[in-house]
Amino acid sequence: MKQIAPIFKREFLGYFRTPVAYVFLIAFLTLSVSLAFSRFGGFFKAGVAEMESYFTFFPWLYLFLVPAVGMRLWSEEKRSGTAELLFTLPVTTLEAVLGKFLAGWAVLALAVLLSFPLAITIFYLGHPDWGVIAGNYLGAILMAGSYLGVCALTSALTKNQVVSFVLSLAACAVLLFLGFSSFTDILEKILPIAMADALANFSFITHFEPFTQGLVDPKDVVFFLSLTGFTLFLNVVALER
Repeated sequence: MKQIAPIFKREFLGYFRTPVAYVFLIAFLTLSVSLAFSRFGGFFKAGVAEMESYFTFFPWLYLFLVPAVGMRLWSEEKRSGTAELLFTLPVTTLEAVLGKFLAGWAVLALAVLLSFPLAITIFYLGHPDWGVIAGNYLGAILMAGSYLGVCALTSALTKNQVVSFVLSLAACAVLLFLGFSSFTDILEKILPIAMADALANFSFITHFEPFTQGLVDPKDVVFFLSLTGFTLFLNVVALER
């Protein structure tokens, strides 16, 4: 595992050598704040010192923005031929996967944490529960890792970044819409009810909603970490094959 740190540093700094990271951070913060203060978010209308209305839209933002970060993880390496060069070095597939994933996850975490001035503003205007706000941020970062794990896997399956983006968008959309009753009703018409209900538990929204309310349930933490770990395992398998 000695090579994870050098790969992480190379990948993380690589985001900021191009406009990719800057465009992503600006787009993410602009969209998230705009949605929170819109009539849909009702940030001021709620009249409560909390950030639930801000984090509520994160699953939808991640659906479009995280694939933009994850699509280049392996597709670009495979297209340019640097993936073969990377694996001629004394680096295991697992080390390469973890290093690149952690770099992308760090960029996403940075985007989430850059909204902290909003929390300070809420503290100035009212008396928020910092435990609840900490739960909001924890859930947002954990969910970002799960989204990115899915996107890293699809990126490892193709050399084309556009194809990777579309595959990531489709896979994440399925995991998002599983939490809606209308989608579950459709599944119940196709599958046994028990199986449809089990699939509904794999939704991002189902496990993220408690975090928006400040509830840190171990089963939700385990879900995000397990999904991230499973997708990274499949990422290693895909690259080794």
